[in-house]
Amino acid sequence: MEGANKDSDKKLKVIIVGGGLVGSLAACYFAKRGHTIHLYEAREDVRQSEQFRGRSINLAMSVRGRTALKEVGLEKVIVKHGIPMKGRMVHAVNGERRPILYDPNNKQVELEDPRNKQVELEDSSKKQVELEDPKSKQVELEDPSKKQVELEDPSKKQSIYSVSRKFLNELLLTAAEKDPNVHFHFHHKLVAADLDTGSTTFHRAGQSEAVSETADLVVGADGAFSTIRRQLMKRPGFDYSQRYIEHGYLELCIPPTEDGEFAMEQNYLHIWPRGTFMMIALPNQDRSWTVTLFMPFHKFDSLDTPEKLIEFFSECFPDAVALIGQEQLVRDFFATRPSSLVSVKCKPYHIGCTALIIGDAAHAMVPFYGQGMNAGFEDCRLLDELMERHNDDLSLVLPEFSQTRNEDAEAICDLAMYNYIEMRDLVNKRSFLWRKKLDELLFWLFPRQWVPLYTSVTFSNMSYTKCLSNKQWQDKMIERTGILKVTVLLLVLFVYLTVWMSSPDTRVTWRSPQVIEL
Repeated sequence: MEGANKDSDKKLKVIIVGGGLVGSLAACYFAKRGHTIHLYEAREDVRQSEQFRGRSINLAMSVRGRTALKEVGLEKVIVKHGIPMKGRMVHAVNGERRPILYDPNNKQVELEDPRNKQVELEDSSKKQVELEDPKSKQVELEDPSKKQVELEDPSKKQSIYSVSRKFLNELLLTAAEKDPNVHFHFHHKLVAADLDTGSTTFHRAGQSEAVSETADLVVGADGAFSTIRRQLMKRPGFDYSQRYIEHGYLELCIPPTEDGEFAMEQNYLHIWPRGTFMMIALPNQDRSWTVTLFMPFHKFDSLDTPEKLIEFFSECFPDAVALIGQEQLVRDFFATRPSSLVSVKCKPYHIGCTALIIGDAAHAMVPFYGQGMNAGFEDCRLLDELMERHNDDLSLVLPEFSQTRNEDAEAICDLAMYNYIEMRDLVNKRSFLWRKKLDELLFWLFPRQWVPLYTSVTFSNMSYTKCLSNKQWQDKMIERTGILKVTVLLLVLFVYLTVWMSSPDTRVTWRSPQVIEL
């Protein structure tokens, strides 16, 4: 990444507050442009920590996140490390499982016994030895100028990737550190800032004297409870709102089987929807599952004894009890309190040409669309594109980023809130399943004109605002046309095309439709 930008005459000094995922990726992008970066993080270096404290230990990476990593040469590394998930696996109370694929064109893939599909996975896991230690400085960056077939080949199945938060954070820090213009300052907590002048003051753990630093640009990537954002809130004209939902979350674990394999089909995001609450599970590299229970706080509080907990799980998640094990379920459940979930909206994201907030600091969202990290990574990519377009002129870059990104960020915050209702309740309703089938058929027939909402959000770089407006247009079209008419028409058309395509005289080669990245 060193010295990649030769167009700008002036090299900037940039202070990044926050060394998490978005902050460390932002450091990679600024370093790529040849600027000097000082990254300050209140906690210890995650690469030196045996235990990872913080939010969910694994994440769902989609196309937006991969695209951002591709620009700094890290997409291939994370794809090799991640576990592809090709759809949702819905668990009913009676133990039945039903797959809902992300890619509507792969209908031939049905339930698989994971024990019969381990050859490829075992081989790939043996190749993870080098990847599992991103703290070593041997991270090889791919050439971002080369096209990545995995991302752009429409014939490949659409998947999101389950990735380790700790691995990804370590990878990004190590990649940024390879550039001599990047300087890390861990155990430094921001205590004061004059964002008009780019002046900051930090308290270093174990020392009485404060550390002061001034830069051309201060970037707040310090999360949902951002200290930099609190400075912005003191200024007139700054709009801010936050919403805590009534549900909390608590993490559990499904261990590998006795023979060291996955206990469930590994290439799915597993969901146990139960109306007002739900549970999800994402696969890990060690063949365990990170299980997250989302539930109203009052329900968590009511499960105050091991007996009540086991009774509740046996009634609502009977298949999960056997997978987790009663002893581990009790131990994990009572080991910690459930965490809260907050959604944050604010604007503007900048002050003049000296300060900017990105990631959760600008637009924290509930996790139900899996877009928090992906949106934060997209912030970094879009900011870099503006830096390139305006030759690093911050007086032009920051206002444009703030103006164009805010509407998109608020759109995905709203979609994330809606998706919780879908995941915990609607996936069990016939009307939802009917609409999904209809969207799949229309997408198959008109791939450029009718892209389903989830597909456009997860498998394209289309703006979130455009994704939402497309969905609203689709809803109006179906409402105006009439559900019955649409259904009959499409069924007739589908039967006709099926018969026509099966004819031996047909000479047309059909291609799988692809998501058009707008």
